[in-house]
Amino acid sequence: MNVAVQLERLANLGPEWDALFDAGPGVQSRRAWFAATEAAALPDGVAAQFLTVRGEAGPLALLPLAIGQGPATSLTSPYSVLFQPLLAPGTNPAAMGRAMGTALRAHPTLRLEALAPEWPGLSPFLSGLRQAGLLPARFDHFGNWHTDMSGLGWDGYLAARPGALRETIRRKGNAAARGASVRFEVVRDAAGLPGALAAYEAVYARSWKVPEPFPHFNVALLERLAPLGLMRLGVLFQGDVPMAAQYWTVSEGTATVLKLAHDEHARTLSPGTLLTAHMIRTLLDEGVRTLDFGRGDDPYKQQWTGTRHQRIGVLLANPRRSAGLAAIGRQWAGTLRRRLLTR
Repeated sequence: MNVAVQLERLANLGPEWDALFDAGPGVQSRRAWFAATEAAALPDGVAAQFLTVRGEAGPLALLPLAIGQGPATSLTSPYSVLFQPLLAPGTNPAAMGRAMGTALRAHPTLRLEALAPEWPGLSPFLSGLRQAGLLPARFDHFGNWHTDMSGLGWDGYLAARPGALRETIRRKGNAAARGASVRFEVVRDAAGLPGALAAYEAVYARSWKVPEPFPHFNVALLERLAPLGLMRLGVLFQGDVPMAAQYWTVSEGTATVLKLAHDEHARTLSPGTLLTAHMIRTLLDEGVRTLDFGRGDDPYKQQWTGTRHQRIGVLLANPRRSAGLAAIGRQWAGTLRRRLLTR
């Protein structure tokens, strides 16, 4: 196959590459997501670069990367829930792996994160990388909780939740309605974003949350997604004071909550629970079919969802480089040790 493989900056990828971004598995494959990551979620000394494959007819594949100080990685961050190489429809993943693998041999190691093991292209893509001389080693990365709501309205969804959660929603919802001082605001576009962002930041500052590893990422992302209609930022107010806030990305029937926080001093109101219930009901009314509670196995996520996905990572090592050989040896040794301990 006659292809050209090279590294490019995002700003240099013209509109002809948009079809690959848009055909990816959700918001986190969009150009806007990677632009926000590049702007506000990379360590100092690390740059976003895109390994591109172009054929005679145009773009075939791209692999978003973070390259700089330390080992190279996928262009992922603590906010990433799903990542995968972006391939044009009908493109052979193994062929793209072989083409990219030759260029990737310049790095002793490359760590790909937040991969879905059920992606059909993963095994052939890794096979292609292996044929190019790289050794792949898989590892478990994090859990991802979600639930399928196809055919369910709010009542059907709620009936499937634990009794304690249903009771909290009923009692606290009734109390909030009687008080007449609680109101919800859901922002879907850029028009109401500045005020909602200010409310979000105010709630976050009063919440139990630890400081963000990249404190400017959430604003950078929402400002890019709002004009595209790909986000929902919800706020619960008591009077004029924001008490809970959360934001979701929405695309192709899937809504993913990325950040949620509530004021610790308002726990008797259960503002976080009430806002989550309101947002889910709103999303159901919009036709969302899948709820995704993002990254991690926090216990509360199992109350709102019912199924766990395992996200994995892959360490790719160049055995012709001493650092690559050492890294793959450590990875294999760690995997063997964990298997022995779980027997």
